[in-house]
Amino acid sequence: MRSYAVTHPRNLGLSERSYGEWDQLAYASHGVMSVVTADGVWVVPPHRAVWIPAGALYSVRTSGRVTLRTLFFRPELAGARLPRRCLALDVTPLVRELVLHAASRNTLRRDALADRRLAAVIVDQLVMLPQAPLQLPMPADPRARTAALRIQETPDLPLPRVARASGASLRTLERLFLRDTALPLGRWRRRARLVAALRALAEGTLITRTAADVGYATPSAFIAAFRREFGVTPGRYFAGGPGAGGGGWGDSPAFGSVIGGSQAPSPQSTAPRQP
Repeated sequence: MRSYAVTHPRNLGLSERSYGEWDQLAYASHGVMSVVTADGVWVVPPHRAVWIPAGALYSVRTSGRVTLRTLFFRPELAGARLPRRCLALDVTPLVRELVLHAASRNTLRRDALADRRLAAVIVDQLVMLPQAPLQLPMPADPRARTAALRIQETPDLPLPRVARASGASLRTLERLFLRDTALPLGRWRRRARLVAALRALAEGTLITRTAADVGYATPSAFIAAFRREFGVTPGRYFAGGPGAGGGGWGDSPAFGSVIGGSQAPSPQSTAPRQP
């Protein structure tokens, strides 16, 4: 297991990359970042993390100054216990301390008993973390995808105008969004608005301004929608309060061997052999 610690400046865009032989857990201890893949957008606000499996092609956008700690795992370390798709996670205080400790060590070696035990505890805890409702899945249909991009660019745009811009009727869009994203169009737009709000709040925008910018008539309506989606108010959320989320990822066979190294692997490269 390897680690990487960095603080990114605000509004930084990192180009598409892929770590073919390494799973990742990217944890934001401060600020908000978005991980973008062809399938959707995963938002990582403070005290949350995103799981990125080996081989996934993704790009990163930061909102505000982001303090990031990333752990790199060989896929055999977790095996079938962790998913082969991106997920946003609620990070518990225990996992936070484990991530920070592992990041401070730089490398965990499989020839060191204490390192093997620490890696096993980290994987055990990741398996039990609840998923956070921070994914914005992207539809596959070109008309629905055009509508999705338009909503992301202008969250307060009325849906009839979105439909006209996409070249499809509103009823057709509703059908396509439900088919491709498993979310009704109205629910998808609400989540897109809240994703935009998370980014704005991370950059220091006031709640009153944020609510108006993403299409809510009043701050109270925005706070109510935020609470319905995430289970807490915006203030509690950014203070690290628990978010809404489903159950853990499930359990299965025990963990495999830990692969060590001297530094974080490079994108689209073969990692050096273990020491």
